[in-house]
Amino acid sequence: MKNYDLITPEGTKDLLFEECIMRRNIESSLHKIFKSRGYSEMITPGLEFYDVFNLNSRYFPQENLYKLTDSKGRLLVLRPDSTMPIARVVATRLKDATLPLKLYYNQKVYRTEPALKGRSDEIAQTGIELIGSELKIADLEVISTAVSSLKSFGMKFSLELGHIGIFKELVSRLEIPDNQKEQIRKLIETKNFPALNDLLDSLGNNGVINALKKLPGLFGGEEVFEKAQNLMQDDKIEEILDELRAIYSDACEICGADGEITVDLGLVNKTDYYTGIIIKGYLQGHGREVISGGRYDKLISEFGYDIPAVGFALDVDAVAKVLAKNGEAVEIPCADAIVYAEPGFEVEAIKAAEKLRDSGLVVENALFEELETVREYAKEKKIPKIVVIDSADEDKTEVQA
Repeated sequence: MKNYDLITPEGTKDLLFEECIMRRNIESSLHKIFKSRGYSEMITPGLEFYDVFNLNSRYFPQENLYKLTDSKGRLLVLRPDSTMPIARVVATRLKDATLPLKLYYNQKVYRTEPALKGRSDEIAQTGIELIGSELKIADLEVISTAVSSLKSFGMKFSLELGHIGIFKELVSRLEIPDNQKEQIRKLIETKNFPALNDLLDSLGNNGVINALKKLPGLFGGEEVFEKAQNLMQDDKIEEILDELRAIYSDACEICGADGEITVDLGLVNKTDYYTGIIIKGYLQGHGREVISGGRYDKLISEFGYDIPAVGFALDVDAVAKVLAKNGEAVEIPCADAIVYAEPGFEVEAIKAAEKLRDSGLVVENALFEELETVREYAKEKKIPKIVVIDSADEDKTEVQA
C-alpha cells in the first residue's frame, strides 16, 4: 500500500506559478547586484562526499545531514551548506587562480532540524564569497553588498553585526569539555538567560563567567562597546572590540538612513567556521534572519589552502515569504496570441505560431478541436488574439473583447 505518493517529504514543498515567478525575480535582482560588483557564478554538486563536512572542526552535526551511499558504498550527503563545497573547489581547482576570488552561487541546501518543526529542510540560497583578502575593506564590501541586497526588496530592513572572536576568546578560558561549550553557545545564541545563568553558575564565579552571562544582553548601538569594555577589561578582547567598532561605524555610514545597523555581541552562529565579524540581516515582518554570514579565515586551510575569506548567504524562500505576506503583486504573464488550426492545417498552424514567436510574441498553439472551445479558453486565460489557420495562404485573426 502506498502511503506517501501524494505528498512531499517533511520540510519540503511544491512551488506553483506565482511562487516560481517570485523566486526567480528575487534571484535575478540579487544576481544583478552581485555581477555589478565583479562576482562570478559557480555551482557545486548537490551531492558531496561526507568527508567534505567531516573536517577536524565538525561544523555540521551528522544528525542534521541527509546521508546516502553511492554505487561503491561511499558515504554521501545532500549539500547542507554552500560555503564548504566552495572552499573545497577553491583549494583544488582554483588554487592557482589570481586573488581575490569573487564568487556567487544560487543553489539549494538540505539539512534537517528535528527540534525545529515547521522549518524548511530544503532551502534556496544565493550568496557571495570574497576569498583571498583579510583587509577591512573586504568586510565592508560584503556588508555593503548585504545592505544593497536588503534594500532591493523595497522594505524596512536591519543588519546586525557581531564578532565571534569575543565568545571564542572567553570560552577558551574555561576548562570544560567541548559539549558544554556548545551548550553555552546555544543558550547565548537563543538568549536563554535563565538556563545560561544556571549552567554558568554551576561552573563557578569569575570574570569570564560573568562576561559570558552578560554577552547575550550586549546589543544595541554605539553604547554597547563601552559596556563591553567595562565588563571585559582584557587586551585581546579590547582589540576585537576596537575592530568591530570601526566596522560598525563605517557600516552605519554605508547604510545611511535606508536601514538600521545594530551591534550584537551575542551573535554566535552554529556554523562555527566563522573567525571574525558575523552578519545577520532582517526584513520587517519576518522574525528570523534572511541573511547570514561573516568572516571565515581558517576554513579553506582545512582543505589544504590557507587563505582568508568572508561572505554571506541569503535565504530566497524567506524573502519570498515576506514579500508575499506584504502583498507583493506577482502576475502570471498571459500569451499574446493563440493559433488555432482547422483540420488538415496543423503544420501551417505550427509554422504560423513560430513566425509570430520570432517577432517577439508569446504564442500558444490551440489544443482543441472546436474553435468555440478555443474562444472560451482564450477568454479565461486573457489571451487577446486568436489566429485561425484554415488555408495555406492566409490566416484570420480574432480579437477578444
